[in-house]
Amino acid sequence: MSGRAAEAQRYASRLEYMNLITEPYLRQSAKWPTSGQYILAQFNDTSIVVYQAYNASIGHFAVANKYFGGEFKLDRMSWIKPNFLWMMYRSGWGTKEGQEVTLAITIRRESFDRILAQAVHSSYVSGLYPEHDSWQQHLSASSVRLQWDPDHDPSGQKQQRRAIQLGLKSEVLQKFTREWIEEIEDISDFVATQRQYACMNKYQSLVIPKEDVYPVSDEAVAKRLQLS
Repeated sequence: MSGRAAEAQRYASRLEYMNLITEPYLRQSAKWPTSGQYILAQFNDTSIVVYQAYNASIGHFAVANKYFGGEFKLDRMSWIKPNFLWMMYRSGWGTKEGQEVTLAITIRRESFDRILAQAVHSSYVSGLYPEHDSWQQHLSASSVRLQWDPDHDPSGQKQQRRAIQLGLKSEVLQKFTREWIEEIEDISDFVATQRQYACMNKYQSLVIPKEDVYPVSDEAVAKRLQLS
């Protein structure tokens, strides 16, 4: 067994504690769309993984109790991201203050689809609403905000592809934190291990959660989300 193969085998054994399915970054990036607006995520027939990053107090409470409580504030909007690399960009690979604990949160797909169905763009989009006031009314009434932002590669460089993030508040946030969660994993150690490869552009060694384009079967929702 070569040195590289032995190292990969040892690393794989350290990933056994994770429920996440991982795959080399280069293998995945070769098959992802290079432009357009897509939801990249790890999912199966019944569930999907989204990511959040918090300080140790909030993150460790969530992992221990399988719901968000303690110092977590239900009166503030909370953003979820189904795209792992988008979460890494926002948290600086777990190095930004208050974002040291990376959580992989598994929720039911039917719950995620409910979130998408209620999502309203955080900025006015001409063509989706007859006028600015109409969009503002929808935004005020919705408990879910939608943003499309440039996706980023592991080193933080912008991509032409855009990534989604969803802001939850009010009753949707309440249901997300207390009813819809199936599993919460602290993947901070995994993030720290992969951070060295990302920062040094050693993409041949970089492993990330396996992600594919998430299908939105409701055509009206897909159109309103402006999915490519």
